[in-house]
Amino acid sequence: MQSISFCVFLALVCVTFCLVSENVEVADAAEDAKNGVYIVYMGSASGSRIDFLRLLNSVNRRNALVHTYKHGFTGFAARLSEHEAQAMRQSPGVVSVFPDPILKLHTTHSWDFLVSQTSVKVDANPKSDSPTSSSQPYDTIIGILDTGIWPESESFNDKGMGPIPSRWKGTCMIGDDFTSSNCNRKIIGARFYESSESDGIRYHSPRDGAGHGTHVASTAAGSAVANASYYGLAAGTAKGGSPRSRIAMYRVCMADGCRGSSILKAFDDSIADGVDVLSLSLGSPSFLRPDLTADPIAIGAFHAVEKGITVVCSAGNDGPSSGTVVNDAPWILTVAASTIDRDFESDVVLGNKKVIKGEGINFSDLQKSPVYPLIQGKSAKKASASEDSARICSEDSMDEAQVKGKIVICESSVEGGGSDWQSQAETVKSLGGVGVVLIDDDSKLVAEKFTTPMTVISKKDGPEILSYVNSSRKPVATILPTETIINYKPAPAITYFSSRGPNPAVLNIIKPDISAPGVNILAAWLGNDSSSTPQATKSPLFNVISGTSMSCPHVSGVVASVKSQNPTWSPSAIKSAIMTTGKEY
Repeated sequence: MQSISFCVFLALVCVTFCLVSENVEVADAAEDAKNGVYIVYMGSASGSRIDFLRLLNSVNRRNALVHTYKHGFTGFAARLSEHEAQAMRQSPGVVSVFPDPILKLHTTHSWDFLVSQTSVKVDANPKSDSPTSSSQPYDTIIGILDTGIWPESESFNDKGMGPIPSRWKGTCMIGDDFTSSNCNRKIIGARFYESSESDGIRYHSPRDGAGHGTHVASTAAGSAVANASYYGLAAGTAKGGSPRSRIAMYRVCMADGCRGSSILKAFDDSIADGVDVLSLSLGSPSFLRPDLTADPIAIGAFHAVEKGITVVCSAGNDGPSSGTVVNDAPWILTVAASTIDRDFESDVVLGNKKVIKGEGINFSDLQKSPVYPLIQGKSAKKASASEDSARICSEDSMDEAQVKGKIVICESSVEGGGSDWQSQAETVKSLGGVGVVLIDDDSKLVAEKFTTPMTVISKKDGPEILSYVNSSRKPVATILPTETIINYKPAPAITYFSSRGPNPAVLNIIKPDISAPGVNILAAWLGNDSSSTPQATKSPLFNVISGTSMSCPHVSGVVASVKSQNPTWSPSAIKSAIMTTGKEY
């Protein structure tokens, strides 16, 4: 396989399947009770329509059809038995048949940081679609496949935007709490995809019930919003990478995840709608990575790129192990996550006045002076518990009388670093503890949001706080509220969770392609989310989250900016321009 290009390899795979000429007749559904949704992929839309229509009619006769694909490529999704799926694999014109996979999401200042890292000078009166620009020569449209959008966010206001491009052929679907008036000259299109397998859906519409899609969309193309912050943290002007671009939202992720059949339908629709860029902050888990002919994102992206659409995808959050990168097809622009020079510190002050740097977002109401007794989790262990379980603050391992009113030191619950900090925090809180200091690997210090006074310190600082506890007769401490720190170093650096290469699918193709900010990113959020709300405050209009999900739309915004200045450039040219002008670190 190394002696031929991957595109030739894919073509050979298609030819091999297409040479098979055995006829298929769809069996009655009662023959097999294990029916599930399968995707039947039949290659380019320019191929034979006879084979496609014959198979389509066979599933239509028993109302088994879920989706059809006919604009950018040919195929369909249908409820089939294993026997029927196997038979269809032998049918003329069929490239591949595979079960409908469920993919997962890969969860302002960042743009200022990107500008500071480039040698390109920004004109005082820019003509490009930079984050500071007010005009652009070409009206770019960014299609986003995600959890939906919260249209009331100020990040999606259309002030100063001109008429919707005449080439736009998309639609604004209506549904629960979403009408045609929720689309405007910024959000020019919105679709949603659901099936009978999608249970527990909050909104049967393009409206976002999770926040992820809203955050991603505003990072890529959000309008500038002054005085944005997360309860005073990360304060500044929030704006997308291409704030004059239009947004088309394709809600492919429901309560049960992001179904491959819906993703392919969104690809097919977006090609017909007329988008310029597609942004996907989702993918398969690295340990379930499918072959390229059974990968909905690889298939959809192949045909989108064929139509001149640049496809940008997240690399995944399964790092730091090697070979964990996903969305690794060579025609995809695959994005890793790196840090920016902003940090959120919540320091620990000891009774000896020593201050230890902590990481995390909490709205501590503790006194600023160190007056709270400080103990190790293992010192509060129950007689029936092991010292190791109490050391990591496991559930039912500590004595309530010894924890109540104290700050508890918990150690990493995962060998090599990494903790189930939510469980640790809840355990301490349920026993009456007033705060938690978690000792974790310093390479894993991504600011988490805590609902109780809690902070994370690095393992290199761990011995100092433990020495203080063990050498003091009455050790005390306090946890300070979080502060925003700017010019934090080193930055940029690839974060621990970002999936790594090499590319397991094609060893001679290097992946990921590029990195972008994906740590502690502030962007638009839901207007009714209480889960991210500190006690006694209203829901945030902006939220801070991390992941390659956040780095992907940064690059999508850059792609749109490049496209706006160079509308005739191909996806390969745009990808090359971005990769060859990035900085090496």
